[in-house]
Amino acid sequence: MTAAMAGGADAALAGAAVLALTIAGAIAVRWVNGRLRSLRTQLLVIAGSGVVLGALTAWLLAALMLLDQAQLRPTLAVLGLTAVTGSLVVGISSTPMLRAARRLEATIRTIESGDRSVRAAVDRRDELGHVGAALDALTDRLGELDVQRRQLDEERSHMLSSISHDLRSPLAALRVALDALIDGVAPDPERYLRSMRADLDAISSLVDDVFLLARIESGTLQLRREGVDLCDCCDEAIEALTPIAHERGVELQLHTAEHVIVDANAAAIGRVVRNLIDNAIRHAPAGSAVRVTVVDTDRPHVTIHDDGDGFSEEFAAQAFERWTRADPSRNRATGGTGLGLAIARGLIDAHGGRIWIDPPPGGRVGFELPPFTTPKPSTTPVP
Repeated sequence: MTAAMAGGADAALAGAAVLALTIAGAIAVRWVNGRLRSLRTQLLVIAGSGVVLGALTAWLLAALMLLDQAQLRPTLAVLGLTAVTGSLVVGISSTPMLRAARRLEATIRTIESGDRSVRAAVDRRDELGHVGAALDALTDRLGELDVQRRQLDEERSHMLSSISHDLRSPLAALRVALDALIDGVAPDPERYLRSMRADLDAISSLVDDVFLLARIESGTLQLRREGVDLCDCCDEAIEALTPIAHERGVELQLHTAEHVIVDANAAAIGRVVRNLIDNAIRHAPAGSAVRVTVVDTDRPHVTIHDDGDGFSEEFAAQAFERWTRADPSRNRATGGTGLGLAIARGLIDAHGGRIWIDPPPGGRVGFELPPFTTPKPSTTPVP
């Protein structure tokens, strides 16, 4: 009985010692993990810790007489052979892993230097492969953002250049006219004042166009839509632009049905029609006509047609972009600010419509809008 109790105590002591060694080994592995600079060294240390733990356990069992000396030596020999074999296995198996990790590191450093063409291309199914795929996707996205940033920089530079050019001419004319009036050398002061008013109107129009386009592109433009007679919008625009057309020797013609009702904002559509008719007047030859046609279909549409040279294929491809003008010299006598078509597209898009340019002969621009539908009365019975 005493021998059995002693054996049980030794076994309990051995179990406690093995548990303590296991906890100590786990703490050591936890401490080593991430502290060494080489992943391979960490794996070797972790594998070696298991072997050392086994050797200490065997020695402890021998010390407690649970393992005799004849069994201890073969056990230690097997543990030693296991350590050597494990080290070789870890060294060989970790090589592809280390190669992938170094490739990821090199790719990240290349991306950091600004090169977006490099790819990690890690062909693995484990976590390293997932990281490599995510890194390649990130690189693709960074490349797209770089292209967008360059495009925005180019657009901003072009915008500033266009604004400065369009402001320079009227401001210079204002200064000359004002100096002439101050010095008393203006032969016809009233004509100079009218010229100054025209220059101020040009500046005001440019500023208004820039702010309106900014609201359209930022999505902050709020349009109150209702049933609008498209024929009335075109008729009012023609009436407002008739003096300008007569001055250029151009006739304005309206071809329309009696009433074409669309779901729209009257002021916004009126501005679109005026912009398009004004462009047509500028490019129509003297003695010709600008024809405005309103068609009532399931998608009501308007076309403005002049007898000018029409739009070149190159211009038509970018006609609705900001600061695009058919006259690259930006002469105010033959063109506006270069924002009219961009604003027209933005306003038509805001209505859920569509605007387009047709090829020659002549210049032809059209747009369509959703029809206005009268809300159906409720058929719910009243209790």
